[in-house]
Amino acid sequence: MPELGARLELLDNDGARTLAGGRSENLKLIEQRFGVHIGQRGNVFLISGEPAKVALAEKLLGQLNQLIQRKYPLGLEDVEQASKVLLADPDADLKDIFLDTVYVTSRNRPVTPKGFNQKAYIDAIRKFDIVFGIGPAGTGKTYLAMAMAVAALVERKVKRIVLCRPAVEAGEKLGFLPGDLAEKVSPYLRPLYDALHDLMDMDRAQELLERGTVEVAPLAFMHGRTLNDAFVILDEAQNTTTEQMKMFLTRLGFGSKAVITGDATQIDLPTGKMSGMNEARNILREVEGIRFCEFTDRDVVRHPLVQEVVRAYESAQARREEEQQARKAAAAAEAGKGAAPVAPPG
Repeated sequence: MPELGARLELLDNDGARTLAGGRSENLKLIEQRFGVHIGQRGNVFLISGEPAKVALAEKLLGQLNQLIQRKYPLGLEDVEQASKVLLADPDADLKDIFLDTVYVTSRNRPVTPKGFNQKAYIDAIRKFDIVFGIGPAGTGKTYLAMAMAVAALVERKVKRIVLCRPAVEAGEKLGFLPGDLAEKVSPYLRPLYDALHDLMDMDRAQELLERGTVEVAPLAFMHGRTLNDAFVILDEAQNTTTEQMKMFLTRLGFGSKAVITGDATQIDLPTGKMSGMNEARNILREVEGIRFCEFTDRDVVRHPLVQEVVRAYESAQARREEEQQARKAAAAAEAGKGAAPVAPPG
């Protein structure tokens, strides 16, 4: 296929520098993702390659420039996610996703969705009182839920935030933990603290924790409670039992929202114990007022290698399952051959 060239000229050099990124890192990423070559001369970008790829890369650059003109703080992570969006749907409008600001952090950084599934997740939390966010690590499930919770608290839509997760070790035993009760459970709840401190000024977050406006507790502490006017987040929900999940969901009171997040591929429950999250996905899917949002490896917003790690492990798991099925089939066939023939009647 003959190569095609496209020319994109911006109105100002500052916007062009932001679009290119430091040491042209944004352009290099786009070249890698779309298989094109991009040259820059001041505020002019020259794109060459296969016609379809050139047209898509040109559209991406044009839409990223529109975000910059709307004062969006474009970074390499945004270029990566925007590339995924247009590769999945060439007709997508990035403004509809990236300009939907959920919350502005203490560092004046806007928290926005980075793809179709994150946008659907945010919209679901706005509309429904119980939302499940299920998918692999790094897809923003917990962070976006935290941002929505903090925004709801700041806007006085709720009076408090309750954050909890089951105290289950991830593949290793921590043994005896020193200190009082709060210090014993702190290692399990650290990811929730980290997200809170990233969204809010450290002193402000600490003040809310001390006042009980933001409560962080193990799931076991939810027994017997009714949570009114609260934004409740259950993290690592794949490690809940059936009884724990039912208990948690029935804590919800008036004026409250609950977001349940988890990764169905990282279950650390004892062998034979069914995940309460997976069971809830089957039992509650048709219940009106509850929404399930599914994420995939394409929604990973961490380092690009995280997506490759997730894919590699998923492929390995699929191969193991195929091999197990093949061994079972071979064993069944071998057993069939060895069976004694049945004597004819009479």
